[in-house]
Amino acid sequence: MRKIFLTCLIVFFVLIIILGGMGAGWWFLSQKPVAQDQVSAVSYKLEVPSGTGIKTVAATLEAENIIRSQLAFYLLARKENLQLKAGVYEIQSSMELKEIFDLLESGRQEHLVVSIPEGLTLSKVAALLESKDVISAKDFLIAAKNPALLAEYQVPASSFEGYLFPDTYYFIPGMKAEAVVRMLVDTFYKKIASIEGLSLLSPQELFDVVNLASIVEREYQVTEEAPLIASVFKNRLNRNIGLYSCATVVYIITEIEGRPHPEIVTNKDLKLDSPYNTYKWAGLPPGPISNPGLVALNAAANPPQTPYFYFRVTNAGDGSHHFSEGFQEHVEMGQLYIKRAAGN
Repeated sequence: MRKIFLTCLIVFFVLIIILGGMGAGWWFLSQKPVAQDQVSAVSYKLEVPSGTGIKTVAATLEAENIIRSQLAFYLLARKENLQLKAGVYEIQSSMELKEIFDLLESGRQEHLVVSIPEGLTLSKVAALLESKDVISAKDFLIAAKNPALLAEYQVPASSFEGYLFPDTYYFIPGMKAEAVVRMLVDTFYKKIASIEGLSLLSPQELFDVVNLASIVEREYQVTEEAPLIASVFKNRLNRNIGLYSCATVVYIITEIEGRPHPEIVTNKDLKLDSPYNTYKWAGLPPGPISNPGLVALNAAANPPQTPYFYFRVTNAGDGSHHFSEGFQEHVEMGQLYIKRAAGN
């Protein structure tokens, strides 16, 4: 009997040792990354809403084959006193568990980096944001035309066209449309604080500057010429002369009528019946035709005093213009440009 007892005891301890070794092996292996290098690693965009528990995160990561064991993840997370922060995180299967913990505690969320260039229209900004998976174009446009939001920012218009500042933005996946619009508009007001005189303007006066800047933005190509172009438009506004901006006609064609961008603006286009047609109506159009950057905004806010009433492209390579005081000189420069382009 004693021998049997000793034998059972020995077997028991052997089993304990074996199971302990297996457990230690499992614990060691379960903490290893699923992928051993970046080449074979896969990424997963983990959304962690406020109030999410560690067990839910662990189960999700195991199901997506990002970690080996949700149990090991949970036990180690409890041991390390993991404090989850809400957000969206890019997690790779090559990461150690403690690396994942550090990320989830840091709040360093994955961002969608989007650069919005100067001169885009509202609809083109919406399309760009949709192409970058920030927000659907439809939702963005609805938010950008929200009367309550416009009233909050004291924008006297039917949309935020002109107030969506061109810049590089870091969006968080899953942002609401209103939050995206606010980010762009808040950036606009922050940026224009550096422009002399704008902070003293009423909402309507600021709107007029933005309106003018939106046209300047679409007309200039050489930075140094932006103030001169603004001065031409200002002189024409003061004399109640039509701005004669082809950019406003292009806006009618592409944004109002929904046609492709024309290679050239024809005489027929110049007769389009729209309040945005500055060949047909004097003064500023009903609203901005693009979202201008600081160069155009500076130019429109503080145009220099010049005698110019006309400008014309004279160099197709760099887009530079010749500025004229009189119409005859303007015509002559146009004829000269045509001769040069023809090689005469």
